[in-house]
Amino acid sequence: MLQPRPWYSRYKYYLISGIALLALIFYVGSIAFGPSRQRIDQEMVRIGEAKWEAFREYVDVEGLVQPIRTLKINTREAGTVLRIVAEEGQTLQQGDTILVLTNPDLERAIEDQRDELARQQTSYEQQLIEQEKLRLSLKKQSLQTQYEMSRLEKNIGLDREEHQMGIKSRAQLEVAEEEYKYQQQRTQLEMLSLRNDSASAVLRSQLMARDMERERKKYRHTEERLAELVVLAPCEGQLSYISATDGQRVGAGEMIAEIKVLTDFKLHASLNEYYIDRITSGLPAGVKYQGESYPLRITKVVPEVKNRSFDIDLVFDAERPENIRVGKSYRVQIELGKPEEAITIPRGDFYQYTSGRWIYVLDKSGKQATKTNISIGRQNPSQYEILEGLQPGDQVITTGYENFGEAEVIVLK
Repeated sequence: MLQPRPWYSRYKYYLISGIALLALIFYVGSIAFGPSRQRIDQEMVRIGEAKWEAFREYVDVEGLVQPIRTLKINTREAGTVLRIVAEEGQTLQQGDTILVLTNPDLERAIEDQRDELARQQTSYEQQLIEQEKLRLSLKKQSLQTQYEMSRLEKNIGLDREEHQMGIKSRAQLEVAEEEYKYQQQRTQLEMLSLRNDSASAVLRSQLMARDMERERKKYRHTEERLAELVVLAPCEGQLSYISATDGQRVGAGEMIAEIKVLTDFKLHASLNEYYIDRITSGLPAGVKYQGESYPLRITKVVPEVKNRSFDIDLVFDAERPENIRVGKSYRVQIELGKPEEAITIPRGDFYQYTSGRWIYVLDKSGKQATKTNISIGRQNPSQYEILEGLQPGDQVITTGYENFGEAEVIVLK
């Protein structure tokens, strides 16, 4: 008699089918209710490591070489361009002629002023002669008055002696003394009047001299205006351009040329408005070029923000590159603080997609990465400072986030 087969043998196909169905249900459930996954080729991403190292906060920008100064040249007098002497691009020395203007109206005004000055000079000389005559006349009157006073003193002395000798009576002496007192007072008044007249004459002479000097200064100023018709280079430099042409009428104060001072150079750069509160004049910076380092410092910060950026100027503190030229650009690193130890990760495009709030962290196998919340502090062109969420040695995915969608887990193939 045959033994019946075990139940699992009789129903093995049903059991296999049931187990497969349960596995399928479990797999589908894990996909539907578990964390979303995304499979990515490992070559499509970049992996960085969180490290405990020195973090140096700096800004890396492009600096454009410009002349240390650019001078705008304006006309001081209106006129017509007679001839242009200098050429654009020419190197000028201080005092070199750039162009010459002509102004017939100004030239006629100077001629009229010259004639007026000559007339006043003649009048002034005549008045000086009159003043000299007056001075001599006053001096003569003073001598005459002093002589009369001396004669009266001698006469009254003689009258007193004759009275003592009995030649003149008392009445005659009194009459003589009254006459003497009258003449004495009269003489004192004349001397006072002469002194006043003399002082007045001196004052008039001084006023005339001042008036004449004022007229001479006015004429010299007018002559200086004529000299301003010749436009000169205010300093040594390169004439970058001239905006005037022969025969052109230009007004006073109009800009007609520009000179670039090439005795030294500066670097001009634009920074993101994010740094506007941290960039100040005097802040150190540097340029690395052909293996050499050249220190810089910020000399000017323009506080006005345009298109979410602001401008700064930097100058070399010591040596500068030998082949420096206007218009050449250098990479400039601006120091924002001293190096400090911190947990850092390399920069990547993840920040654009996550705003620095999370990042994918690889497990120990290096094949699977999970979304992890982080907190980012400071940053520089090559690093981010990590405040929370990572430990030294953690491996993170820093690029490729445009392909990850909403996946919670990234599986690397």
